[in-house]
Amino acid sequence: MTSYCSLLYLAVFLPAVVLIHRILPQRLRWAALLAASYAFFWSVSGKLLVFLLLSTVSIHHFGLWLTVEQQSRDNQLASAAPPDRKKIRQRFTRRLRAILLLAVLVQAGTLLTLKYAAFFSTNLNHLLNALRLPVNVPVPSFLLPIGISFYTLQAVSYLTDVYRGAIRADRNLARLMLFLGFFPQIMEGPICRYGQTADQLWAGRPVTWQGLTFGMQRILYGMIKKIVIADRLNLLIKTVFNDYTNFSGGIIALATVCYTCQLYMDFSGTMDVVIGSAEIFGVRLPENFRQPFFSRSISEFWQRWHISLGAWLKDYVFYPLSMSGPLKKLTGAARRRLGNHYGPLISGTVALGVVWLLNGLWHGAGWHYLFFGFYHFVLILAGSLFEPVAQRLTAFLHIDRTCLPYRIFQTVRTALLVCVGELFFRANGLRAGLAMFRTMVTDFSVEPFVNGGFLSLGMDKYDFFITLVAVGLVFAVGLLRERGLSLREAVAQRPLAVRWPVYYAAFLFLVIFGAYGVGYVPVDPIYAAF
Repeated sequence: MTSYCSLLYLAVFLPAVVLIHRILPQRLRWAALLAASYAFFWSVSGKLLVFLLLSTVSIHHFGLWLTVEQQSRDNQLASAAPPDRKKIRQRFTRRLRAILLLAVLVQAGTLLTLKYAAFFSTNLNHLLNALRLPVNVPVPSFLLPIGISFYTLQAVSYLTDVYRGAIRADRNLARLMLFLGFFPQIMEGPICRYGQTADQLWAGRPVTWQGLTFGMQRILYGMIKKIVIADRLNLLIKTVFNDYTNFSGGIIALATVCYTCQLYMDFSGTMDVVIGSAEIFGVRLPENFRQPFFSRSISEFWQRWHISLGAWLKDYVFYPLSMSGPLKKLTGAARRRLGNHYGPLISGTVALGVVWLLNGLWHGAGWHYLFFGFYHFVLILAGSLFEPVAQRLTAFLHIDRTCLPYRIFQTVRTALLVCVGELFFRANGLRAGLAMFRTMVTDFSVEPFVNGGFLSLGMDKYDFFITLVAVGLVFAVGLLRERGLSLREAVAQRPLAVRWPVYYAAFLFLVIFGAYGVGYVPVDPIYAAF
């Protein structure tokens, strides 16, 4: 069971869990979800389940340790004389920070060792060879548990929130196990905070008809994105990216646009299945996408794409760094010299650089991922630096920045910049990405589109037509959401004679036009690899 869109998950596993959950009394439903979650994780990672279990036991222990220290601090403060309270706070602050640092090192250290040890060792050997030093560092090889990048961030957020006093440490180990390992989100997120889902998962809410129908609607919509669009594009993308030296810039540009589309449809489609699965059990997971390709800037794009990761990096990396003593002093000095717009950008740039370094590295151990992060860092920074210039220029040219043509220009420009970034993200290494980009710029040719050569890359004209129709449907749904309209709520309010034909039509569209059967290889969820 390697995919939420697989027949095994949708036709066997999920219905079985729903049935057991429905039969059990409310006080035992959490146990059904917990057992299902660990059975699911075992099916995708086998004995590597031990890492998830150790991570859970670790945050349980450290959370309680932090709570004991906080209670001791509060007791001492309550009985201390006013002159002594500052010293008590300082002493406990140092102690609590040391505990949090140790706890985070345990979580992050496990992730770094399993996911990045080989990358760092290989590059260290390259450096040592370049320096002609007779030293060779062993390159380890570890199996990587599915979802470790996601549940590690959830673990760190839990510990940090306990440290900050935002939540109380949970004494119930089973509740933490369920929070960290809930089966719909363990492979690809969204990255949840303890306060968002822990109580919902434990509450044992009944499976209702509305929750079941809304959840199945969401699952069906996600499967259309994943199977009809993303999986259909896969063969063309693999053909071009794995053999890019044999193609012109026009074909590389086509593959780049197709991959950007595939990545969005695959990830957002899987999120639809994930959120729909949770909704069946009365659990509301946070949204991870909000029509990102309607964005008018790269900064806005990343507020709409993989929202839970962006929010995590903002709350646990960007803000703590920005508010740290050294950067606050730097902001004050820069503000006095450069003004209120450019002054704060100095310290903000440092924090933003760290965020995008971690963002690139989080996605994978490779230089092209780091370049991907650096690329978006530069674009966001450039947008902040040149915004005053853009405002003055458009005012001078008497361009209304709120008019439709200008907004369309901004949206198209942003989408093209995103596509360039995804070229490097998908490329088989940084050198391949740079070579593909160079070919796309210097050897762009429309000839393959004129003579039909682009139809021999794994997709014929019917595949392109089906893909365009499906993308058009997704675009229409997104446009309605941008205008504050929910299509599935609108359908749910219609009479039975209207609702069910719509459901059947969507199901038949999936069955008839889904990319499966002879000639197709099942495509694992892309973000599960991260």
